[in-house]
Amino acid sequence: MAINVGDANNASEPNIAAVDPRQMRLPQWQGASFPVENFQAYTSPFGYRQSPSGGYSQEFHYGLDMAAPEGSYIRNWWGGKVVEVTDNSNCGTSVVVESGSWLHIYCHMQGHVEVANGRRYMIDRSGGIQIWEGQDLPAGTRIGRVGMTGRTTGPHLHWGMKYSENWVDPALVLRAMYSEQQNAAR
Repeated sequence: MAINVGDANNASEPNIAAVDPRQMRLPQWQGASFPVENFQAYTSPFGYRQSPSGGYSQEFHYGLDMAAPEGSYIRNWWGGKVVEVTDNSNCGTSVVVESGSWLHIYCHMQGHVEVANGRRYMIDRSGGIQIWEGQDLPAGTRIGRVGMTGRTTGPHLHWGMKYSENWVDPALVLRAMYSEQQNAAR
């Protein structure tokens, strides 16, 4: 399954979901995990932006950038199966997880991709992480560490999301998740 995570950072024709994540509620949003340990700030939102490499060009940014110190752990947002690992695109070293109709994409991680017995996996030896294509992952599992691989100007996680093949703003998902978790806590 080729997701082409290089498009997660920049492509010319966005296919954006016109849906509200609150209406796509997973059975229990409270089971979801915030994707970055040691989170510092949101550094680039979903949508059109000026090119970070300079100039006056506009480009579509297919995710939410979350700054954290280099080496901070990245956690799987929702339980699912790893459908792709790659390290040869603008996205850098990345992992794509499928959870039903959702795809969640994690980019710019430390480590690289290797192949053993015909199977691909992402390895970050220093962080103690090894993620295999086809592997099932529960929500909250550490799947990598914040790095600076691919097209990036500083350490951060680029977190992209698709719902039924349409790009979705991860900030909307986080708001819906937070709201549901707050309601469940009452």
